[in-house]
Amino acid sequence: MSKRPSKSKKKTKPIWSKRAIQGALIFVLGLFLVIGMILWSSLFKDYPVEGKKQLLAINDGDTYSRFIDRLAEQDHVNFPIVLKLYQRVMIHDSMKKGVYEVRQGMSVRQVMEMIANAENAQMNRILVIEGTTFKQLIDALKKDELVTKEVSHLPYDQMLKALNIPFTHPEGLFAPNTYFFAKGETDRKILTDLYQRQMKSLDDAWNNRAADLPYKNKYEALIMASIIEKETNVDAELEQVSGVFVRRLKLGMRLQTDPTVIYGMGERYQGNITRQDLRTPTPYNTYTMSGLTPTPIALPSQKAIEAAMHPDQSDNIYFVATGNGGHKFSTNLQDHNRAVQEYLNVLRTKKSGE
Repeated sequence: MSKRPSKSKKKTKPIWSKRAIQGALIFVLGLFLVIGMILWSSLFKDYPVEGKKQLLAINDGDTYSRFIDRLAEQDHVNFPIVLKLYQRVMIHDSMKKGVYEVRQGMSVRQVMEMIANAENAQMNRILVIEGTTFKQLIDALKKDELVTKEVSHLPYDQMLKALNIPFTHPEGLFAPNTYFFAKGETDRKILTDLYQRQMKSLDDAWNNRAADLPYKNKYEALIMASIIEKETNVDAELEQVSGVFVRRLKLGMRLQTDPTVIYGMGERYQGNITRQDLRTPTPYNTYTMSGLTPTPIALPSQKAIEAAMHPDQSDNIYFVATGNGGHKFSTNLQDHNRAVQEYLNVLRTKKSGE
């Protein structure tokens, strides 16, 4: 019996050709390369440091999103979205207030992780804003977790005694500025430092003051500086405002300045002053009393102290806000009333355009 010839087996073609496999490998390698470049230019890129190390201050309210956006705006990182995704997935904590030491060679990722833990903070940044009150300063110290509390809980008279400060009222005695203290520094040390700085500024300015000023002593000059500070936030106007108030004191005119009324109202002030408020006497209402207030009404800056000692030499005795920033100064009541009407017109125009 003859054998049937066996059927030859068909060769099956491979699903992936050698060329296709090579192309896929090149694509995958390229993808990894692109991903690597993106990660390097964001997460693993060196944080910008001038010198071997520098301090990075994180304040209350700072967020990772704004921190990352700021780095991107300054061209320090690319692909900020990668950093934001990393933060959401890998860093669940918020940024912690404090001053951190960033060393040369640290990556952006390392810095992001460092500022999530207040234990890593080397120092504390204390911001004392010009024109804020002593109460606001004390409240900020009480809330600051990096400050050791020793005296801030005391009544003001006891606090001043504990700090060896020879005044009966704390307002105006502490210098506004931005300061850096060691983490865990006591409120006693911070307040003593701010007091000494303010007294030095006051002493230096008093020793170099202009002639014929209407102040009995340098404390009255400090009171004037606080009023000037609250009346304008335009540095170029400080001496002009000082001149108006100095001339009013010399002429026996009342200062008639709203910030003093607000200070005298205390907790009753809710954002607006009424005609009744202007008529209601308090030790600080310069519409109903003559002369200076009994104490400063805020923490004046060194610029305001200098302005109190060096008023301008014009004849202005009136000023009013322009409504567009700054003030209009006048030598007589007629011009002043005209400036007041211009200010009211600006307000009405702005209100109608809302």
